[in-house]
Amino acid sequence: MSEKNIVQAIKDKGKTMESEMSFFDHLEALRWHLMRSAIGVVVFTGVAWYFYDFIFGTIIMGPMHPDFWTYRMMCKFGNGFCITHINGTIINTEMAGQFMLKINSSILIGIILAVPYILWEIWRFIKPALLDKERKAASGFVFYASILFIIGILFGYYVIAPESISFLAAYTVSPTIHNTFTISSYLSMVATITLIIGIVFELPILIYILASIGILSGTFMRKTRRYSIVILLIVGAIISPSPDFLTTMIATVPLFALYEVGIVVASIVEKRRLKKHEEIMES
Repeated sequence: MSEKNIVQAIKDKGKTMESEMSFFDHLEALRWHLMRSAIGVVVFTGVAWYFYDFIFGTIIMGPMHPDFWTYRMMCKFGNGFCITHINGTIINTEMAGQFMLKINSSILIGIILAVPYILWEIWRFIKPALLDKERKAASGFVFYASILFIIGILFGYYVIAPESISFLAAYTVSPTIHNTFTISSYLSMVATITLIIGIVFELPILIYILASIGILSGTFMRKTRRYSIVILLIVGAIISPSPDFLTTMIATVPLFALYEVGIVVASIVEKRRLKKHEEIMES
């Protein structure tokens, strides 16, 4: 092997080792971000465990109480909307059911409370890989994603979950069948509805990401608005099991608003991409 080939082989080996070290460095950084996120969840889970009596009686079981905030607000629209009694009994059917309920619900509350911190750890991980302009453009990622998630959680808990509980608890196929629910099925339904709505409210963030990588554009979203409306109506009907039109629209209107916000976000990103393309062409 010639001296030139040996030198080139050494350079190639150095580049390979450098890339491997870079990969393992990123892997190590990701591991620490995940560990800190897990610690954050554990800390908030401990807080939820400490204040569990209040969390269970006031928050988790809140939609089962006739004096819940949502039901009181509904009464202001007229007696026809008043809910004075939740038909149904909640029971426990497993030996360790109540103990596991406390563990599972504390972990669930811990995860929800830790979401802003988890988003911040995600941002810290991806931030070094972004260019200066990209960092500035995405500088509000943690704030906006956290705000949207919190709004979604509150909307799911105060609007969709109570409507679902009042409807399903009152629904009977036959008067001979009495509604008796296990505490695990009740918690599962409330948690599922609340988390799904919280995630759905991240739609503008998802649209921003897709628009930034060129998959989605404001022009395309405007052209497909009529089809999107049909899809959003179906989604609204699914997440709101009550069959009346008013309840379905209450669940669907925020989805329409999120879609329109997404159009604005995608249009801004699209204009920015076109401007950047023009600058490159001129240079």
